[in-house]
Amino acid sequence: MEGDCLSCMKYLMFIFNFFIFVGGSVLLAVGGWVLFDPLGFRELVASNPLLFTGVYLLLALGSLLFLLGFLGCCGAIRENKCLLLFFFMLILFIFLSELAAAILAFLFREHMTREFFTRELKRHYQGHNTSDVFTSTWNAIMSSFECCGVSGPQDFDDSLFRLLSPSKAIPEACCHREGALQSRGPERQGSPHGRGPGRQLETGGGAYGEGGGCYSSLVDYFETYIYSAGALAIIVLTIELFAMVFSMCLFRGIQ
Repeated sequence: MEGDCLSCMKYLMFIFNFFIFVGGSVLLAVGGWVLFDPLGFRELVASNPLLFTGVYLLLALGSLLFLLGFLGCCGAIRENKCLLLFFFMLILFIFLSELAAAILAFLFREHMTREFFTRELKRHYQGHNTSDVFTSTWNAIMSSFECCGVSGPQDFDDSLFRLLSPSKAIPEACCHREGALQSRGPERQGSPHGRGPGRQLETGGGAYGEGGGCYSSLVDYFETYIYSAGALAIIVLTIELFAMVFSMCLFRGIQ
């Protein structure tokens, strides 16, 4: 009976990790195709900073799943204790990292206020410095969500950005082409001479417009997916827990 149970667990472990292996392979193939295909998808992705970051996250996740699936499949089918132990340690590391991230997010949720982000933006945002992670992240957010600052363009008053670029009122990441504004309706365009968040600026490249603050846009965006993300996180943690239990049971059952 014990041998049958071990054999059943072995094949369940193989099937489970085979799907992980296939999923990782698909993610790697999709990420590589988007980055290296000759049809222009690379240029399309590169024009959107968040998509560009997403492709590299896709490749990283695909590589991790590929390695996990390979270790699990080989360790189960060949009954290799070293591979099973390595698989268990990798899953345990991922599980503890995710758990730590969830705990930290819960503990520091009260610090993620509008005032906190405004203070950090004033202190650290540099404008064009793509080597600075904080600056490049904010540029990606403002470009993708078509917003400006935390509450609005006034967040850049008395900021590091204004010290580094005194001739500029707002960063270029805040600016959007007039055609894009027209497609969103007159309520976002505002008056060319206004002072509100929808005003337009005349620059050498043509008419631009300033978006509203990013804080509200981000809150609305994440609230849309918060329950789905929470459910997915619980499912993933449960699967990882079962994977660790199966791998240890198989490890202990191998003579």
